[in-house]
Amino acid sequence: MTLPSAYADRDCSIARALEVVGERWTLLIVRDAFYGVRRFGDFATQLKIPRAVLAGRLKLLVREGVLSREERGPGGIEYLLTAKGVGLWPAVRALMNWGDEYYSPDGAPRALRHARDGGVLDREGRCAECGLAVPVRDIRIEPGPGFGGTPQAADPVSRAINTPQRLLEPLTGPA
Repeated sequence: MTLPSAYADRDCSIARALEVVGERWTLLIVRDAFYGVRRFGDFATQLKIPRAVLAGRLKLLVREGVLSREERGPGGIEYLLTAKGVGLWPAVRALMNWGDEYYSPDGAPRALRHARDGGVLDREGRCAECGLAVPVRDIRIEPGPGFGGTPQAADPVSRAINTPQRLLEPLTGPA
């Protein structure tokens, strides 16, 4: 998604950032990478994204240094968030909060908790139990009060995502 040159030439960090993550599928790929999705087929299954679109977005995210492409044995390629990608967490969390507030009348579909003490995180990422601003690697995500899916979803990727686990860890849970 290339912005018109009138925007690309301006001194605007938002416009430059949108050149990389401003397309819908791209942010959903980044979100799922935080959830622990790492393999092409798992992204395709979870997002129900056309494979050609997914390939293009992954290539862009690797080229821009948001994801790294890692060989993991025969036929096993994984896409992992880099430090630059992890730096998108505040934006992803802010969009999640905004969507929860304005588009989730039954409550947040996903709850964020401090992995250490189980405290619920507020909108700024502070733990209700200990008061700390919790780094992304110490956050556990789980179905929240507005979760409309089923932990027993049809595909193993969705089942794993619907199981409480730490962000940035590879998918585990029921498969």
